[in-house]
Order: sequence, then C-alpha cells, then structure tokens
Amino acid sequence: QVKLIESGGGSVQPGGSLKLSCVASGFSLDWYEVSWYRQAPDKRREIVAIITDTGTGNYVDSVRGRFTITRDNTKNTVYLQMNSLKPEDTAVYYCRAQTGNHDYWGQGTQVTVSS
Repeated sequence: QVKLIESGGGSVQPGGSLKLSCVASGFSLDWYEVSWYRQAPDKRREIVAIITDTGTGNYVDSVRGRFTITRDNTKNTVYLQMNSLKPEDTAVYYCRAQTGNHDYWGQGTQVTVSS
C-alpha cells in the first residue's frame, strides 16, 4: 500500500524545536519532490518548504532561517527541522510527494506552540 506517514509533532513552548519526519511506504522517494504544508484552524493550507529530488530546499518567507528541510533517501524519509517556533506556527503539518502523475499526501501531524 502506497502511503506517506508523518510523525514528530507535539506541543512546545515558543522558542522550542521539533523535528518532523515523513516516511514513504510502498514506494521510493528517490525521484520525488517532497514538500511540507501546514493548515491552521480556519485557514487555507499553505506550503512551508520543498525539497527537490536532488536535495535543494526552498522555504516560505515566514519560516526561512528557522526551518530546514532535508532528505535521507537511504531511509526513504524527508525531515523538517523546526527551530525558534512561534505560536503562529501552530497547525497540522502535512507532507506531499510529487513526481510526474504521482501525487501523495500524508495524514498530517499536529504541531502546537503555546506557553
């Protein structure tokens, strides 16, 4: 069965860190562009970061310098390291893998930043 599985979410105080993981099951991520999205309550889903199949990352302005996207093809996993978290980072985070006509989404993991 083809699926993406996110993990690593949780509750942290402002200024804290979390590392999200996105593991692919049933297919290889090697040739996929992988991105992280987030959706806060009553807001549209937005892209946060993207990494190409060759490992080049890019970020939305609001997280640049705080978040880092990486991939480990030997583990079929993409990571999102989130530092200096802010309350406005609170959302459900989703990973997405795309190549050609293939487009897969994970089920999401909750990140809550609150004092």
